[in-house]
Amino acid sequence: MVKATDDTPQSLAVAVLTVSDTRTKADDTSGKYLVEALESAGHRQGSKAIVIDDVYRIRAVLSAWIADPDIDAVLVTGGTGFSGRDSTPEAVRPLFDKDIDGFGELFRAISYQEIGSSTIQSRALAGFANNTVIFCVPGSTGACKTAWTGVIREQLDSTHRPCNFVGVLRVREQHS
Repeated sequence: MVKATDDTPQSLAVAVLTVSDTRTKADDTSGKYLVEALESAGHRQGSKAIVIDDVYRIRAVLSAWIADPDIDAVLVTGGTGFSGRDSTPEAVRPLFDKDIDGFGELFRAISYQEIGSSTIQSRALAGFANNTVIFCVPGSTGACKTAWTGVIREQLDSTHRPCNFVGVLRVREQHS
């Protein structure tokens, strides 16, 4: 295994989950953006799914990915607002072994520069479950871009200094 302190970038298997009652594979622009972004950064799409905004369906997919030794990280888009059906935080938070409190704070600080006080309606969150890092971001493609470029890309980059999350992930010994 390449250590996180090595200057050799590590390729991670990253799963992408879109939480939506209306999106399909054909019009899931946020999920598509995240897959393209992670692949551009040298990572691999570990899996991809779209589920309706239902606590138990979200947990079922995430639980399978968390248990899968071939998935290093998960990006969840959608369900982080305040509408009646938005339930991503309620579905995901109980699965965390450790919360990454600073992720939501930093995402909203960056987002504030783009959309002003409307960012307060985002319940973006992140944490670790079974040494798999999970980032949950709003469902808009713009929010996905903000989260990816402002925080997630660097934290999944094994060469980012002074620190990144790659060292605590279940990184496989072989890289594509």
